[in-house]
Amino acid sequence: MIRTEVVETTLGKVQGYIEEGIQIFKGIPYAAPPIGDLRFSPPAPREPWSKLFMANNFGSIAPQPPYFSVSKRLKQSEGECLNLNIWTPGIDHKKRPVMFWIHRGGFMYESSAEEKIDSLALARKGNVVVVSINYRLGPLGFLYIPGITANVGMLDQIAALKWVNDNISIFGGDPNNVTIFGESAGATAVVSLLAMPAAKGLFHRAIAQSYCVYYVSNQERGSKEFISKLGFHVMDIKSLQKVPVNKIIDTFAEFMEGVVQRDEVESFVPVIDDKTLPEYPLNAVSKGFSRDIPLLIGTNKDEMTINYLFLSSIPKINDDELLNSVLKVLNRLGHNESKAKKMIKVYKDENQGIPLQDILFKFLTDLWYRIISIRLAEAQSKYQQNTFMYLFTWPSPDMEGKLGAPHSLEIPFVFGTLTKPKMDSWTGKGKEVDNLSDKMMECWIAFAHTGNPNHDDIPEWPPYEVENRATMFMGTEFKIVNAPFIRNA
Repeated sequence: MIRTEVVETTLGKVQGYIEEGIQIFKGIPYAAPPIGDLRFSPPAPREPWSKLFMANNFGSIAPQPPYFSVSKRLKQSEGECLNLNIWTPGIDHKKRPVMFWIHRGGFMYESSAEEKIDSLALARKGNVVVVSINYRLGPLGFLYIPGITANVGMLDQIAALKWVNDNISIFGGDPNNVTIFGESAGATAVVSLLAMPAAKGLFHRAIAQSYCVYYVSNQERGSKEFISKLGFHVMDIKSLQKVPVNKIIDTFAEFMEGVVQRDEVESFVPVIDDKTLPEYPLNAVSKGFSRDIPLLIGTNKDEMTINYLFLSSIPKINDDELLNSVLKVLNRLGHNESKAKKMIKVYKDENQGIPLQDILFKFLTDLWYRIISIRLAEAQSKYQQNTFMYLFTWPSPDMEGKLGAPHSLEIPFVFGTLTKPKMDSWTGKGKEVDNLSDKMMECWIAFAHTGNPNHDDIPEWPPYEVENRATMFMGTEFKIVNAPFIRNA
């Protein structure tokens, strides 16, 4: 292993390693261990370390249920989960753009160590400094007790941004040119940061990949139910700080099973709170709160087909079941059966001959991902000319092409991790795949450098505005489509 030179951060000396010309530092702590009296509290400053910190391996990840393999194979630690990783082309003072990645996982699981977000290729190709972070998840990050604790997982992200602001210049990055980007829950975090007063000035551009509506109207109810499952009848924060972390995670897993069985949306996600996130991000953006931030936002064409991967067999539903599923969602939004039938007719007319289950997934893709992304782009474009919309359309070969362009498929294209083991079964392989990845990487890189994703290898990409709604389709070809999929239901 080839070592980097020793770097002096505000918390102490660190040393990483060099791979393919990129200097890599992993697992650097950015805040105090959030345990004891600091559990459920905003992140606190960490005491400096006296010895050299060897930043060769990913740090511990946030405690989480073992839903996916990543949470099983990596060490979990409540006390050491607030850490970050850096990929940089050089330890110098060249002031490269900084790309700050916030991981996905529904605010419940995953980490910055996900293999498909290895940032080496992105840092090398774009001459950018890439940072990825871990932050508190589930009830440890998003327990809500009004006036006592709220959104500490989001405040972790702000603490990491502050660390970047204070330290990234010595890693060759520019603290005055930071792009936050993330996918799914990571995109929701990006959009939340657009509306958080404490994040003002800490980043300068934003990319939201598959932004999803995670906010719930009554998160206090979910927190009360969870606390009751822990055996407490009052929201006593001092008592909760003494509960063993394993009991919290086991109880959380049981709690989420009940939520899924009841088909509810209550979970531990960002909440509207006077102190941290004063209003819904769409409302804040609509008022110009983030007017100075260029925005790149988009979705995948078939987000919800990802659910097929978790089913033992493809469900076949009839017309009544389709109506009931659509109506169940629309009832929550104040719509009736007549509206549900009209919407189903539109989707059937546009997608003749496909299974009804796919009709349902198209409806849910639009409802939970695409429409809210369009609304955000509309709102931001009123104040910020550098607002851009994309639609990722590349079909995955997985399940014999049944998935289309599902949730999270674009991630390895953005990071250039197509050669990771078994990735080709998910992304496909060959010259066309490589070219798509190259063009997407260049878009993200150009946006990080300038706030505009245009580059020489794609058609002219106009900013998004409500008259034309220019949307860059990214798939077998790059092309601009104005006002795609306009529906009148």
